[in-house]
Amino acid sequence: MNEKDKKLIVFENKKIRRIWHNNEWYYSIIDIVAVLTDSPTSRQYWGKVKEREFKQLQLSQIWIQLKLESSDRKKYLTDCANTKSIFRIIQSIPSKKAEPFKKWLAKVGYERVQEIENPELAQERMKEIYGRENKLIEVEAGR
Repeated sequence: MNEKDKKLIVFENKKIRRIWHNNEWYYSIIDIVAVLTDSPTSRQYWGKVKEREFKQLQLSQIWIQLKLESSDRKKYLTDCANTKSIFRIIQSIPSKKAEPFKKWLAKVGYERVQEIENPELAQERMKEIYGRENKLIEVEAGR
């Protein structure tokens, strides 16, 4: 199956719809809100976040509407965002379930800033990743 044909991903046993658009993945914002908040009304929850975080602060819109298949197999316009925008949206969600993700995101961001300031750190990280991947290949090959 082609990677672009995988229109669903699963996170914590919940489905998140996605669509390949303009050479990148766009994810259903209400699906992500549902995962992070356990809200039975994720569409309304997203509406409140949108109003509070983006419209009142007059920030530019970082999502677009794309047609995604619903549970009734029909396609409806749905607010979607690319990976970069999803990170920004997640930062706007006051949820205990979002906190571990926010902490991870902050850690990764901090590490990348350190690597920009000291390129040797980036080289060390790449060597570590390369070493882990080689070990995985050896294990899969039965060595």
